[in-house]
Amino acid sequence: MAHIEMSLLSIECFMNDGKLDSSELDKMVSLAEQDGKITQEEVSVLRSVIKRIKPEEVDDTMRERLVNLNKKISA
Repeated sequence: MAHIEMSLLSIECFMNDGKLDSSELDKMVSLAEQDGKITQEEVSVLRSVIKRIKPEEVDDTMRERLVNLNKKISA
């Protein structure tokens, strides 16, 4: 059920300022990992969120988070 909470959080984050920052991404990943396993539904939400991030909005911190996240959800 974390995927529903993650979806709602992503809507809130993007509505806030139109962007997703690294701390907001960290919150979503924490929700996905809270039960010790990232489900396919959670992976789907994370991929959907990542697709909405504009390249010009990605700073070094966010880039590092995205690289690490991609390793987790690509396995």
